[in-house]
Parts: sequence; structure tokens; C-alpha cells
Amino acid sequence: MRYEICLESADGVAAAAEAGADRVELCAALLEGGITPSIGMVEQAVAAAAGRIKVHVIIRPRGGDFVYGPAEAAAMLRDIEAVKAAGVDGVVIGALTPDADIDTELCGRLVEAARPLSVTFHRAFDVTRDPEAAFEDVVGLGVDRLLTSGAAPSALEGSDLIAHLVEKAAGRIVILPAGGINERTAARVVQQTGVEELHFTASEALPSPSRFTRPGIHMGGALYPPESVRAVTSAARIQRVIAAIG
Repeated sequence: MRYEICLESADGVAAAAEAGADRVELCAALLEGGITPSIGMVEQAVAAAAGRIKVHVIIRPRGGDFVYGPAEAAAMLRDIEAVKAAGVDGVVIGALTPDADIDTELCGRLVEAARPLSVTFHRAFDVTRDPEAAFEDVVGLGVDRLLTSGAAPSALEGSDLIAHLVEKAAGRIVILPAGGINERTAARVVQQTGVEELHFTASEALPSPSRFTRPGIHMGGALYPPESVRAVTSAARIQRVIAAIG
């Protein structure tokens, strides 16, 4: 079994390596589902990994939908160039057409730009209108793995589709379950799907080190996440998830 940890910081990369994970997906703004982190953070993550763990970086210019215009496509291609130069091991990409099909033209360009790095197609797959057709399009791109919750809110809820995709893949692509995987659900997802890799966050809320917080001021959107706590990748929690699978 291989474990990929989704995280936002270089410290998280170190924690994932310490806990025995195989790979990380480095993102910014996980509250939005993850967008491309700064090149400074990417460089620090690669340094923290120190060859102990693979670092993959999401290439997603913004939150929201996965339909991208020419300027956004150009930004994604430039970001791939930048993270390759920073020494990452892989990228995580995805784009859709306005009709919710895989944008094979743009994705093909992203894959070509990324090689010889490893490439994962992300959970844009889960909002396609026809997962069966979308799956074959993803396989046709020649990517290494597909990150998916099985077109459901969580991997456990989408386990039937994930199991079907594992069978349909027939070794052509790795199916990487994601969404709601934790100490309570990990073993069930593995048992019900037959996958050989898992993707999860394993974060815990810790108090901010700031000694002063001004009440009523929020930097986020309508959800107003508190600035007095922060989500930190936990080596102990990663180990608990791994132990739960046995």
C-alpha cells in the first residue's frame, strides 16, 4: 500500500516523511480544494523532502470550476515549467470543457509539458457528466494515476465506482481514492475497492502561535475560517491511518 498526503506546508512534508508516507500532494488553499502553491513554498517542500519522499504539486490556477481560458492555460503551463525547475517529482492536473467532459486538448498540453515527471489527473474527474467516458479520456492522456472519490462526496460513498474503475483500469492507470479517508474509513475503502494507494490529509487543528487576535476580522470568504487556529499535517495521525489498514 502506498500513501499520499495532501498538505499545504514544508513542515507538513517533513511530518509525512517521518510518518512513513510515500508521496505528498502540495497545495495552497485546501479550503478551496487546493490551488497551485507559491514557488517559494514548492522550493521549501522539495528541501524538506530531502529525497525521502516524493513531492507532487497541484497545477490549478484558482478555485471554482475546471473550465479554463487561454490566460489560465498559459499560467498552468508556466507553473509546470517553474515547479519542474524547482525539482518536484510530479504534478497534478485536470481541466474540463463547458459540457463537463475532459478537456483532452488542454490536458494533453499539460501532460506533455510535465513529462518526464509523474502526472496525476485530479478530482475534476468527479464532476464530469459521464464518468465512464471521462475515464477512458483520462487513460488516453497517458497519465500515471487518477485521483477520485468515485464521483461521490467521499471515497467510501463512491467505493462502488472506484472498485469498477480499478477493474476497468486493468493495470493501465493507478486509481487513487480520495475524500473523507481517515482512521475510521481507510480500511473499509481498501477492502471495498481493492486499491493499492490512498490519498488523505491527516491534519489536526492547532492553536495559532500568535499572542494577539483581533476579534471580528476575517481574511476568508463567507465561511470565515478562524485565524486563531490552523490546520497542521500530523505525523501521528498519518501513522494512525496506516495502522488502521494493517
